[in-house]
Amino acid sequence: MKKQLANLITSLRISFSVVLLFLKPLSISFLILYIAAGITDMIDGTAARMTGSVSEAGSRLDTLADIVFTAACMIKLLPVLNVPVWAYCWAAIIALIKTVTFVIGYIRDKKLTAVHSLLNKITGAMLFAIPLTLSFIELRYSTAAVCAVATYAAIHEGHCIGGAE
Repeated sequence: MKKQLANLITSLRISFSVVLLFLKPLSISFLILYIAAGITDMIDGTAARMTGSVSEAGSRLDTLADIVFTAACMIKLLPVLNVPVWAYCWAAIIALIKTVTFVIGYIRDKKLTAVHSLLNKITGAMLFAIPLTLSFIELRYSTAAVCAVATYAAIHEGHCIGGAE
């Protein structure tokens, strides 16, 4: 049972994400489940390491859970948030930087490489916090902060993957 704990936690994130699709965005029930999904994302890797159950399959399940959670949040939140157009443009630039970095890393190392840096984790935490801070931080300010940190993280990742050896 201990060996399967991490995958169970990750599977909960997938289940929570699917349920989010049926809840009113930004309602109390939505936010509670949103937070629960975020917590599972924070603890599944720790559980895998503590139980000695880190595996390629678990890593793939975690990636799938991240994709499902992100997609569910985008489907539910983007239509109700008034995200500035400049934020979409900035996000596209960040995505371009990250794509170029991945391509360079793949050409050089013949494999897809990602940097799980502190900056990337901070970016993710800041992005996750946006729906929770809407009542006291204007979206344009939190979005600008996330984009700024994400840009720096993407450039740093590019330096780490494609930079000097």
